[in-house]
Amino acid sequence: MNFKKLGIIIEREYLNKVKKKSFLLTTFGVPVLFAAMYVVMILIMVKTKEDAKRIAVVDASGIVMPYLENTDRIQFTLLENTDVEEVKNHLKDYDADILLSISPLDSVARTVSAMTYAEKPIGMETTEMMEHRINEAVEAYRIASYGIPDLEQILSDVHSNVHLTSYTVDDAGKETISQSEVFMIISMALAMALYMFIAIFSGMVMSSVIEEKSSRVVEVLVSSVKATELMFGKIIGVALVALTQFLLWILLTGVIIGIFGGIIGFDKLSGSMDGDQAQMVQEMAMGTGTGSTLDLQAMTDTTSVAGGPTGMQAVLGTLSSLNYTQIIVSFLLFFIFGYLLYASLFAAIGSAVENEADTQQLQIPVTIPLLVGFFVAFYAFRAPDSSVVFWFSMIPFTSPIVMLARIPFGVATWELVVSIGLLVLTFIACAWASAKIYKVGILMYGKKSTFKDLWKWLKQS
Repeated sequence: MNFKKLGIIIEREYLNKVKKKSFLLTTFGVPVLFAAMYVVMILIMVKTKEDAKRIAVVDASGIVMPYLENTDRIQFTLLENTDVEEVKNHLKDYDADILLSISPLDSVARTVSAMTYAEKPIGMETTEMMEHRINEAVEAYRIASYGIPDLEQILSDVHSNVHLTSYTVDDAGKETISQSEVFMIISMALAMALYMFIAIFSGMVMSSVIEEKSSRVVEVLVSSVKATELMFGKIIGVALVALTQFLLWILLTGVIIGIFGGIIGFDKLSGSMDGDQAQMVQEMAMGTGTGSTLDLQAMTDTTSVAGGPTGMQAVLGTLSSLNYTQIIVSFLLFFIFGYLLYASLFAAIGSAVENEADTQQLQIPVTIPLLVGFFVAFYAFRAPDSSVVFWFSMIPFTSPIVMLARIPFGVATWELVVSIGLLVLTFIACAWASAKIYKVGILMYGKKSTFKDLWKWLKQS
């Protein structure tokens, strides 16, 4: 391979891409969209509230109405000696938007049933608030039914909310605090970032190959350089373009969000959140929908209980204990070789077709391992040392994503070495095969290629 020609191809690919209007548009437009989306999400979360509701209440139980307190958005009105059938059909006559009907108290089950009637469907916020108040009333009734003096206060006093503080101990006996929620966030962020990098950048390589093949530019290029030099030059050139764009995205997004935050005042917005909206923030931080959540209040708590570390101290201690050198080096290695592996495969696919519509069938065997790796990595924080996660962190087609998701939880050096070694060897083998396919496929026209054709090209070249 002529490295001088390879360098020329890399330079040509890089400059051609960065000079395009589409590159400039996406480079400066995407950060604006990201920042705008971030700001809009906060504004929607804080400012979106249901219209004020007037709720007429028919409480046949006699225990619920005292718990239905009025707020700035909901006004409850008790209707006594009123027929439910009459009210629900004439809500406007009672100056009400909703009728809340509470059944008589079931003395055996010690509960009530509740129904609402309205001209339009009721929003989730109002529904959940009413359910919460009704459950409070039923729970208070059940506590009182035991006839134990001060039982409610006793239950309140015995309620506990202990947060587990974890420490890891090294061979020298040194203890370091390890907050699992912090590891989970870093694990998911690394896996998602690498998945996006590999998928997007490899797709860019394939699109570039198809573009040059369909425009017949490649015929001129292969008359001056080898097909393998052209393929690797394109792969490396696109990688440099993508890295340039990504770094600019991070920088510009941070600057724009900082400017918006200074103008709008996120602190004031967050201070205007009520309890229900604070709960919404907590629910937005849910892990995977499987019952695992991020306890934001515990993580940011600055008070200490029983001499233990505060939530913020645990987070900062965990962050300081991370091996950032290992994380950064591993990220770069898995990104470089993971990208090279998939980019070479996508380049071979691009050389076999004349337009992107014909790539769907050929892409499936390549994209499925990538998707499987992302799926496994997304759950790796639940059991980072399980056999399933371990083996997927070793298989070269999934290891770049899964292994990065495991690293924050601690991975043995030999596992990293084996995983990277297998990835490098697989890249070399796939690059060799892709180059052989690329050399033949790049000059094939007029026929929709199949896997059989790719196998034939691999054997004959």
